[in-house]
Amino acid sequence: MAAPLQRIPLLPGRRRTSFRFRALELLRYMGPGLLVTVGFIDPGNWASNLAAGGEFGYALLWMVTFSTIMLIVLQHNAAHLGITTGLCLSEAASIYLPPAASRLLLGSAVAASVATSLAEIIGGAIALQMLLDIPVKIGAFIVVVFVTVMLFTNSYRLIEKWIIAFVSIIGLSFIYELTLAPIDWPAAARAWVLPSFPDGSMVVIMSVLGAVVMPHNLFLHSEVIQSRNWKPDKKMRHKLHYEYIDTVFSMFIGWAINSAMILLAASALFTGGIPVKELQQADSMLRPLLGNGAAVIFAIALLFAGIASTITSGMAGGSIFSGIYRKPYDVKDPHTKAGICISLVAAYIIIIVIGNPFEGLIYSQVVLSIQLPFTIFLQVRLTSSQKVMGRYRNSKTVRTLLYFFGVSVTVLNIMMLISFIM
Repeated sequence: MAAPLQRIPLLPGRRRTSFRFRALELLRYMGPGLLVTVGFIDPGNWASNLAAGGEFGYALLWMVTFSTIMLIVLQHNAAHLGITTGLCLSEAASIYLPPAASRLLLGSAVAASVATSLAEIIGGAIALQMLLDIPVKIGAFIVVVFVTVMLFTNSYRLIEKWIIAFVSIIGLSFIYELTLAPIDWPAAARAWVLPSFPDGSMVVIMSVLGAVVMPHNLFLHSEVIQSRNWKPDKKMRHKLHYEYIDTVFSMFIGWAINSAMILLAASALFTGGIPVKELQQADSMLRPLLGNGAAVIFAIALLFAGIASTITSGMAGGSIFSGIYRKPYDVKDPHTKAGICISLVAAYIIIIVIGNPFEGLIYSQVVLSIQLPFTIFLQVRLTSSQKVMGRYRNSKTVRTLLYFFGVSVTVLNIMMLISFIM
């Protein structure tokens, strides 16, 4: 009888130790998802959400829900590729696809990276205009130079956590302000789950989709996940599980912040019949919480968001371009440097040409939604391959779900095209 009595007090301690160990191990793998999340609470999202809520009220909330569900599955799948193969999406495409097909697909992904950088740089430039009255085109040049230096010197890593923390605080302030704004919660709850297509909304719907499910983030996630030094071993399933938790947690934060922006825009702008013409109008959404200093706080948040997301879009451009040559992201490598420069400099040239920065933000997100199906189908092809993934390839259920998302985005793009023609 002695043996059972001796075991009894050991069990709770073992459970606590096991729980503590798993919690600490999970924390080791948290981070890549949050870095990717910064990419979809960027100035492009702010502009799309402002347009969605200001012009159509709660009606387009469903697109945030649909996009976020799609995002969780796609980002986890992209990270899955990086973990199990040690390759980013661009490298895998160059290795396993015919050269002509891979160059065409990855070339369109570079273009998507340029469109992303366009939105991020404009956001930072608008913030500098609000803070220091610097013209947008000069402000854009300042942002490009600053981010390029940070990327080429790797100094961005020193402030990366501060950027994420600051942008998160501003995002949480949007969520907190929901307790102060007159929100029709039953109507919002219906709008989150019931699709609707108000007249003239297709461009905004596609901009919300492109702002949430961003092609460059799929390439970036498959790259940065490798910073956790994943190695194939007996614990691979546990590591994939931890990555999934990181992705779901991070994407949920993004869903909450994007939803809050639309709700507040609907409350502050749609009910008042205020036309949405510029990003600066968003300071009115923060004024109930932050008072008359809302414009300054908003501009500072926009500046940090612009810098943070320009960094990630530049990294994605470098990762995609170096992957074309079957090389990983490395700022010391000329291919990575070239990809960063293409992403940032090409975006700046477009900014010089365009007339309306706010419309530039909206249409840049539309470009992302147009390119998105190509990246999705590329990713499905690679992650469903026995040759590429081995025993970690997609199950039939996951493969079907991914194809459903690819077809859904394609159909929405066709509907947008028809709306232009009609």
